[in-house]
Amino acid sequence: MSSEMRAVRDAILSGNARPEDFTSLPLPKTMRAVTTHKDEVRMFEGLDSADKDPRKSLHVDDVPIPEVGPNEALVAVMASCINFNTVWTAIFEPLPTFQFLERHAKRSPWDKRHDLPYHIIGSDGAGVILRTGPGVTLFKPGDEVTIHCNYVDMQSPEGHNDSMLDPDQRIWGFETNFGGLAEIALVRANQLMPKPPHLTWPEAASMPLVNSTAYRMLVSPNAVQIKQGDIVLIWGAVGGLGGFALQYVLNAGAFPICVVSSEERAKLCRTVGARWVIDRKAEDYRFWNPDGTQNIGEIRRFGKKIRELTGGEDPDVVYEHPGRETFAASVFVARPGGKIVTCASTSGYMHEYDNRYLWMNKKRIIGSHFANYREAWEANRLVCKRSIHPLLSEAYPLEQTGEAAYRVHHNLVFGKIGVLCLAPREDLGVRDVDGRARHIGQINLYRNAAKGEFRLVKTEP
Repeated sequence: MSSEMRAVRDAILSGNARPEDFTSLPLPKTMRAVTTHKDEVRMFEGLDSADKDPRKSLHVDDVPIPEVGPNEALVAVMASCINFNTVWTAIFEPLPTFQFLERHAKRSPWDKRHDLPYHIIGSDGAGVILRTGPGVTLFKPGDEVTIHCNYVDMQSPEGHNDSMLDPDQRIWGFETNFGGLAEIALVRANQLMPKPPHLTWPEAASMPLVNSTAYRMLVSPNAVQIKQGDIVLIWGAVGGLGGFALQYVLNAGAFPICVVSSEERAKLCRTVGARWVIDRKAEDYRFWNPDGTQNIGEIRRFGKKIRELTGGEDPDVVYEHPGRETFAASVFVARPGGKIVTCASTSGYMHEYDNRYLWMNKKRIIGSHFANYREAWEANRLVCKRSIHPLLSEAYPLEQTGEAAYRVHHNLVFGKIGVLCLAPREDLGVRDVDGRARHIGQINLYRNAAKGEFRLVKTEP
């Protein structure tokens, strides 16, 4: 770590630096960042997705710090997080993200910065603003912030009812360069939100992408807007996306049906307050036959299990993100007039289902992609109000980002995996000590799941 970067980190850790102190700190010329390399995009050709190893494709490089432009900010990143788009980037699926960067570079001369032989990845972050460009008014240097990943400048009229419909909307750190898995990130000013003061740096960094996504899918009128009494089927109910969905469903007075992959995860759901849990591995559901056709008998057995739990009722809403493996079952089990809201396809993008169960029963499939600024802000506000809690289960140093991504790729974790960028330890960043003390039970709930274990990988200052 350079002396300039160390001075930045020490100013943040002191907790009492003023805005002018950060403005006067000299920026280092380079920083450490997690990257993929353009000349390696073919390295996994011929391998199945499961055999593509992020530990081989993710690098920690010293790279130049980007120039801050109008309506932008440079943020010293204390911690970031692993998302499934980190895995996709690392294994170059469904296509190399350098194609996104090349396309983005054509938008304007200023955007040419993004087209580089390396891609600084990461779509989550929490840290402190170091510099702001012309036009930034809501935030200033020294502000502690979380960063959401909706990268859009709002110049197109199509985006003004919902910025996720803007034709230039991109996901920061996935479809843009200079993402959050670095010591310093470049962001748009309208990506910034106040850091929840009762959370540590990696806890705060674990929230923006999945929390905002779950909020839009379940709470916002842009998707299903659940209400009291709704029955909501949640796939992967203690994963990054599902864990936040479970909290929103319970907060709304609705009834979750949690689908998980182990008894340990089932125990966690019951501890949080879910009355209905299905351990899909214990039940050994096989929705696909060996020949690649769907097993409707197994899908019906899944539906029967749901009705046994609920007293004969079908889900009003199905919270879908696994994709190909589960989508036919999701369409089948939703009640007549019910909704299937989908935001991802981690088990495959090409979905196959019997459309008769959709059209004849007047069901609806609703696509949802991340969140607009207002939705992300409201989701973050609920965290600041201590109504929604982080799902962080592990924290890795920046140098072990490849290992962290590997664990996410192979579903070896509860909740989210944090990455320590500038933060020397996992437990730093709490400003509201009293607020944290009042909610430490909920914060630790996901960490102490099942066996009461929480593994922390520490890094030296």
